[in-house]
Amino acid sequence: MSCCAPGTEGAAEAERARHALPSSEELMLSSRPVGEGLRQSDLSVPGVHCGTCITTVEGALNALPEVERARVNLSSRRVSVVWRETVDGRPTDPQAIAAAIRATGYDAHLFSLAAEGDDALRNQLIRAVAVAGFAATNIMLLSVSVWSGAESATRDLFHWISAFIAGPTLIYAGRFFYRSAWNAVKHGRTNMDVPIALAITLSYIVSLWETLHSAEHAWFDATVSLLFFLLIGRTLDHVMRDRARSAITGLARLSPRGAMVLAADGTRDYRPVEEIAVGDRLSVAAGERIPVDCRVLAGASDIDRSIVNGESEPLAARPGTQLEAGAMNLTGALTVEATAIARDSFLSEVIGLMEAAEGGRARYRRIADRAAQIYSPAVHLLALTSFLGWGFYDGDWKHALLVAIAVLIITCPCALGLAVPVVQVVAAGRLFAGGVMVKDGSAMERLAEIDTAVFDKTGTLTLGKPRLVDRDRIERAHLALAAGLAAHSRHPLSAAIVAAHPGPAPVVGDVAEIAGGGLEARTPDGVLRLGNRAFACGAAAEGEGAHALSEVVLSRDSAVLATFRFEDALRPGAREAVARLAAAGLDMAILSGDRAPAVARIAGLLRIDRWRAALTPRDKTEVVAERAAAGRRVLMVGDGINDAPALAAAHVSIAPATAADVGRQAADFVFLHESLEAVPFAYDTAKRAGRLIRQNFALAIGYNVLAVPIAILGHATPLIAAIAMSTSSIIVVVNSLRLRGAVPAFARKAAEESRPAKLVEAA
Repeated sequence: MSCCAPGTEGAAEAERARHALPSSEELMLSSRPVGEGLRQSDLSVPGVHCGTCITTVEGALNALPEVERARVNLSSRRVSVVWRETVDGRPTDPQAIAAAIRATGYDAHLFSLAAEGDDALRNQLIRAVAVAGFAATNIMLLSVSVWSGAESATRDLFHWISAFIAGPTLIYAGRFFYRSAWNAVKHGRTNMDVPIALAITLSYIVSLWETLHSAEHAWFDATVSLLFFLLIGRTLDHVMRDRARSAITGLARLSPRGAMVLAADGTRDYRPVEEIAVGDRLSVAAGERIPVDCRVLAGASDIDRSIVNGESEPLAARPGTQLEAGAMNLTGALTVEATAIARDSFLSEVIGLMEAAEGGRARYRRIADRAAQIYSPAVHLLALTSFLGWGFYDGDWKHALLVAIAVLIITCPCALGLAVPVVQVVAAGRLFAGGVMVKDGSAMERLAEIDTAVFDKTGTLTLGKPRLVDRDRIERAHLALAAGLAAHSRHPLSAAIVAAHPGPAPVVGDVAEIAGGGLEARTPDGVLRLGNRAFACGAAAEGEGAHALSEVVLSRDSAVLATFRFEDALRPGAREAVARLAAAGLDMAILSGDRAPAVARIAGLLRIDRWRAALTPRDKTEVVAERAAAGRRVLMVGDGINDAPALAAAHVSIAPATAADVGRQAADFVFLHESLEAVPFAYDTAKRAGRLIRQNFALAIGYNVLAVPIAILGHATPLIAAIAMSTSSIIVVVNSLRLRGAVPAFARKAAEESRPAKLVEAA
């Protein structure tokens, strides 16, 4: 017969399942290939809360031969592990990765952003703060009577009442610190919660000893007040990290939980979004969001793609239109075909960029992590030295113990631990409010260091939406042939040719796109080429014309059939952005694959003296590398596939959300709105973030320089130490919040313009 109460067995089974390691099959199915025989797994590690935790988990994982790299995101408590599928010819068991995390004392289970709902830990911390605050208030009231000179019997009674209030409070409200400290000690390591647990425990024990011996003073008020302040700091830290994730969780909510899948026999089956496979046919009703990246098979509708490009103008979707996950279907029912699974869709890519923002191993963060690593042994040594020194000096071991407790409390590294992440969290939130996403904290640091800004032209300084001019002078047959070739490319000039051709573009088969050159098709009538003059005509190319319009040449066997010329408008905010960056002292340049007169026209409009034209992707990369070799720190802003190598080679890089997939992946920042003012906005934010981080380091170090000697010299009681420690953390947080500010004007304008679409969505 079981001794468990009714329902206890099921609860116990659920608890065991929650702490069980995910199986090898679950880990393999949840992982995704990242190329070159590598896969990535994302695991949730809810126990991490400081730099020492990060170092412990990452160190254990990086020590495994099958692990290529591991990175912990402190905000999401998520560890991303890239591992080799085979090691020494043997397949890797991914469960060994989860087991390595478990061996360090942290639970590990599959990460699911969609599964995150109510923040249970936040609620527990808030309840603990309330309990500790209530207890501290009542003990303080009792202490006032003791301090006022209560008689011995009354004093002892008040001390015993305080002890009975403080004891359960330490057990309930202090469990967060005790669990963390015990878990660390049990696995042969230490963390910042070990000295905290020692401080509150020793303070309570000393106070209880004094009460047992009817002493005049006890320190229950200091013990519980210390716990109260520590919990406030822990809760603020948790809430702040949760606020940093609010943009991420908001994006996650844009993806529906599931979709209606259409079977071959016409039946409909509602399926969770995680189970939708490439090739599945889906039904998307008006008012629903697109669940995964897909292609329209049937139906017509208007699509709000503001999440993709920041624009309020709806896209007219027809059969063949490509749609991104998270876009809103406004007016009509659609039948679509999934072209990517949920975790590979656009919305997941955006979430991934935001996920990485706080988890980057930036230089300042590494400094803070190293400081946190040496904190515990240093604090233990200081406390032990203080205890022994005072004990041997005056023989009052009780006073020596109180000094040691004060040292343990006052040296808590909360301020140092918050110095970097709080600023980066606030900066990432400010950037996101302005329509800019950042991959990691190191990107912000690198952006603050730049002295040169290099821009691509088409699609970056300009809108990348050129219009064909003088269409009437082009023979209809040549325009049709060019449109048939251009239909195979996403290049803006190709799109302009297709748009200029009346009716559907004719079909041209066997078309290849040559990066930096153009399109080529081998036909029975000869080799057709559509691209820049050098590519289309080869050795037979004549000198470039003197006109400033962009040019595309259609040729057959290097003989010119037609010349297409385009005009392109400047991107909104381009003049203002270039002027602000120049005023900040940055050198400006344009690197373009377009013709020299076209580049010169844009450079003249923007007053940029340095520019180079007709560059191949290799040319752009070499120019960036040359400037880096000369000691320059280059910001590259580009959008195309041909810009990707230069984006990767630059000190830091930015791309618009409308950029090609490769360009977005290569860039460190992605801006969603159309205005180029996002670039100086990101630069200014990065500069301010760097200043605030340095200020926070100075504040944290200055606090310890002043406070630690005071505690060692015996001038700080445990209560004063608790107040001082919490005050230092609050100062760092308040200093970091100075980075917050109003949404920039260009972002407000974009938001206002998108309101009609949002009203449709709300309706």
